[in-house]
Amino acid sequence: MSSVAELRPVTSVPRVPGAVPLLGHALALWRDPLGFLSSLRQHGDLVRVHLGTMPMVVVTTPDLVHEVTVRQAHSFEKGRFFDRLRPLAGNGLANADGELHKKHRRMIQPMFSRERIAGYSDVMSANAQALADSWAPGDVIDLEPAMAGYAVETLASTLFSTDIGLPAVDAVRRNLPVLLANLLIRAASPKALDRLPIPANRRFDQAAASLRAVIDEVVATSRAAGPTDHDDLLALLLAAQDAESGTRLSDVQVRDELATILFAGAETTAATLAWTFHELVSRPDVEDALVAEIREVVGDGPVTAQHVPALQGIRRVIDEVIRLHGVTLLMRRTTEPVTLGGVELPTGTEVAFSLYALHRDPGLYDRAHLFDPDRWLPERQAQGPGRRAYIPFGAGNRKCIGDLFVWTEATIAIATILRQWRLVPVPGHSPREIASAVAHADRIPMTVVARQ
Repeated sequence: MSSVAELRPVTSVPRVPGAVPLLGHALALWRDPLGFLSSLRQHGDLVRVHLGTMPMVVVTTPDLVHEVTVRQAHSFEKGRFFDRLRPLAGNGLANADGELHKKHRRMIQPMFSRERIAGYSDVMSANAQALADSWAPGDVIDLEPAMAGYAVETLASTLFSTDIGLPAVDAVRRNLPVLLANLLIRAASPKALDRLPIPANRRFDQAAASLRAVIDEVVATSRAAGPTDHDDLLALLLAAQDAESGTRLSDVQVRDELATILFAGAETTAATLAWTFHELVSRPDVEDALVAEIREVVGDGPVTAQHVPALQGIRRVIDEVIRLHGVTLLMRRTTEPVTLGGVELPTGTEVAFSLYALHRDPGLYDRAHLFDPDRWLPERQAQGPGRRAYIPFGAGNRKCIGDLFVWTEATIAIATILRQWRLVPVPGHSPREIASAVAHADRIPMTVVARQ
């Protein structure tokens, strides 16, 4: 670490050109969020941007991201991005800080243990097979909503073991597309713009309120029904209590955790699966190798959690899809003075980083914009940055609690569908990335063809 004499003030960090009065760089972020975030690395390892009148430091290297998320994580709290998402997720695990975050993570972690996920794999497999069986040769499928339906159904079956959760599932299906379409812009915009009576604001507010209201009703109904022997997340949260005070989670706290998991789990899985089938079109050799692997490892029976570790080809494909279409923007806020890259950041400094931009850095990855699952072969990793620069689900104590759930769920779905169908792009449309919590697709229309 630099000595005090060598430290530079935050004003020495280069300011990205193109800011406009009042809006700062928000206009550039609105117009082309993924392009803007990817361009920041050319201005330095640390750069300054303004969201409206609020200054923000952006880190663009894996080493500095590691400093923020792991090495000096104790000096940061959740930043503005998460403050702006509270109307959607309240103080759920994604937004909580400090002791609240630690307590809730300890309570929820058992639901995502390796043993639990092995148990969930039967539901994942049955849902994936039901989706594949619902298609017929010649059907045209829009993959994004189809995969979102699979993800929501699977989450619902593990979060709610009875039909009492069905209204929440329907609410997620109805409101998720609206929330995704406005999420990043909402989080990065000056708060004063929330009050503008524009359609995007109205749609976001209505969708968030609708989702909260439906989950509130599910939680209240479950609470009134009293203790049960159901072994699901809703029952766990309703029964959970603070070890020190003995107090239970309030209905609002239970709702916030459920909303966070439903929202985050559905979007990540749906986007990953949709992009997987799109990217495989450009590499028929990779697809053929996956089908051969699936037939050798699984055979004709259901795909289960026991098969997942042996499906290494699918693991490399998922790694590559998440690298190319991953988390758009994360933020933290310093809670004390922090030294980062030789710069002294005062308390209250907003610090951001884009895993999407980091994973597409041509200085870190050879042919960074190409879909190349073989880059994750052990011998290829030894020649490049390897997993040091790959942060698919965050890092440190903020690492996504459901990462193993997503890996298992996605692997089972890919193996089940690929064994039965070949998906062929519908001519005339090239999928376009839309920036939200992750980079998802506008549309990926595919024609279903039986696999011989």
